[in-house]
Amino acid sequence: MKNISFYKISAAGNDFILIDNREGVLPKDVSSMAARLCNRKFAIGADGLIILEKSKMADFKMRFFNSDGSAAEMCGNGARSLARFAHKIGAAQKQMSFETDAGIVSAEILKNNVRVGLSQPKDIRLDFVLKVDKMEFNASFINTGVPHTVIYVNDIEKADVENIGRDVRNHKEFMPSGTNVNFVQVKDSHTLLVRTYERGVEAETLACGTGATASAVVSGIKKLVVPPVDCITRGGYTLSVTYKLNDSGDLISPVDNVFLEGPADIAFSGEIELK
Repeated sequence: MKNISFYKISAAGNDFILIDNREGVLPKDVSSMAARLCNRKFAIGADGLIILEKSKMADFKMRFFNSDGSAAEMCGNGARSLARFAHKIGAAQKQMSFETDAGIVSAEILKNNVRVGLSQPKDIRLDFVLKVDKMEFNASFINTGVPHTVIYVNDIEKADVENIGRDVRNHKEFMPSGTNVNFVQVKDSHTLLVRTYERGVEAETLACGTGATASAVVSGIKKLVVPPVDCITRGGYTLSVTYKLNDSGDLISPVDNVFLEGPADIAFSGEIELK
């Protein structure tokens, strides 16, 4: 048994455990370790585990695990948290780039916030009918590093995020990978209210960075908002999404220069004994 140092960071209510593994201190079976450490009743508790490792093509590499132990290609708030962590431990300067399974991500530490440059959104499908039980929804799909479905609602407070979110997340339309599910209310031309059911957490989280990005980009393409777009999350924090909208009508590359900005605050650090 050995003690491993960690940091706990909250990014707009999306919370993560972060560990520096550049020296290879972690066991091979990180998946089961992630599920164990993220358990809120018996360990540190978090929405995910993020591991910082060496990279040959960037300042470092990001490995991300959901709270159920499943790996994910990318996490927007996780990326911002990792940037804060890397700068704190001296692994990177205020401006950095790092490797993810969704591509190279750039990041910058600002005065109070952290901003990340995300990869090009892809696999966009707008306005298709999604049948869930006896209900039908007008849905859109986009991959902002991980898959996201966007459903618009008239009242964000009345959205049945847990039940409908679970059904859409596991819908045959999105198998075998599944999807994250965003419920979105348009407040004005620059503001969205967003609630997200996250795949891998299997519940609603207080914020989702790639979900906010998905909601903002889809809403921009549909001309419901104009960037920059403020996404007010379930936790009450605001995530700002900026991008350049291409008016060609091409869904293969409808936007460029996608950035996600918001808080990423260190809650505490410590050590935990790995068994």
